[in-house]
Amino acid sequence: MNKLDLLYGFLIGIAASIIGSYIFIALFTDYTFTDGIAIMKMQGNLGKLITLGAILNLIVFFLLLHFKKELMARGVVLATIILTVVTLLV
Repeated sequence: MNKLDLLYGFLIGIAASIIGSYIFIALFTDYTFTDGIAIMKMQGNLGKLITLGAILNLIVFFLLLHFKKELMARGVVLATIILTVVTLLV
């Protein structure tokens, strides 16, 4: 059960980052989500977009801690670390 909670937290962290990226593109650009990602990649700003999307993980992390879901919160931290490595490689 513990490893399953870690996996759920990881998936929540990835989903929160995607949702955060979508919100950023929807609010601050005139492009659709897929066009916005393609344009950011062409401009070399995809890593910055991933980083801005990961800000939502902070909110999710503290919500999970508030509800006493420490292992899920660790999964969110793991997702953030993996997104950091991806950002460095992109």
